[in-house]
Amino acid sequence: CRTALARFRQAQLEEGKVKERRPFLASECNELPKAEKWRRQIISEISKKVAQIQNAGLGEFKIRDLNDEINKLLREKGHWEVRIKELGGPDYRRVGPRMLDHEGKEVPGNRGYKYFGAAKDLPGVRELFETEPVPPPRKTRAELMKDIDAEYYGYRDEDDGVLVPLEQEYEKQVIAEAVEKWKAERESRLSAGGVKDTEEEEEEEHIYAVRDEESDDEAGEPMEGEDAQSYFAHVPVPSQKEIEEALVRRKKMELLQKYASESLMAQSEEAKTLLGL
Repeated sequence: CRTALARFRQAQLEEGKVKERRPFLASECNELPKAEKWRRQIISEISKKVAQIQNAGLGEFKIRDLNDEINKLLREKGHWEVRIKELGGPDYRRVGPRMLDHEGKEVPGNRGYKYFGAAKDLPGVRELFETEPVPPPRKTRAELMKDIDAEYYGYRDEDDGVLVPLEQEYEKQVIAEAVEKWKAERESRLSAGGVKDTEEEEEEEHIYAVRDEESDDEAGEPMEGEDAQSYFAHVPVPSQKEIEEALVRRKKMELLQKYASESLMAQSEEAKTLLGL
């Protein structure tokens, strides 16, 4: 038994005065013509919202809401396309136009959610689409070694004709400064300690001078008389007798090591120990 309201609604549906609502779930629809109808309705709604979102003057919040609604309708369209295929209809995912999907742009690395129209230029979204420049490929060790030559180590720095004159000029300047400093220190010592004797000054000035009576031939000859006594050795020099005794001991040790047995060597060492040698 149907109520009066149900009978009234059915009558209006038959007359076409009441617009039928789209099912919330695509699985609730069991008729292929109606599924095709709901899919076309969704496509119409998506087209209207895509046209609206092109207006950047709507404001950030309105644009974000429109972009969310478009993505929601796209997911719903996909559900209806799956249902149409289940009911024996065409596979719109393969043969259907994808114009609406191509108008949106996905963030790299985040598949599924797309940005349309003015939503692509929203703060925080524009940076997501800016692709980082590809880093240059790293050179191998062999490629790096190709550029290494004598110039890399600085061996050709003097070939430019500029560095050598600068170094010579700086060298002259440093030498002049050192000489001036030495003269100033010498003058200060003279003024503080009094005037030096003439002999000391001459000795200081000609410290590296070579005397005429000295020669290379005379340097190697031993000096005689009083001059020879002024030289002395800084290390102990053995006499001829000590050298002969050391040679005899060394010869004895070589003969013992060559012909004596280990036991004889041990006895010899004990004898030396007992005798205190």
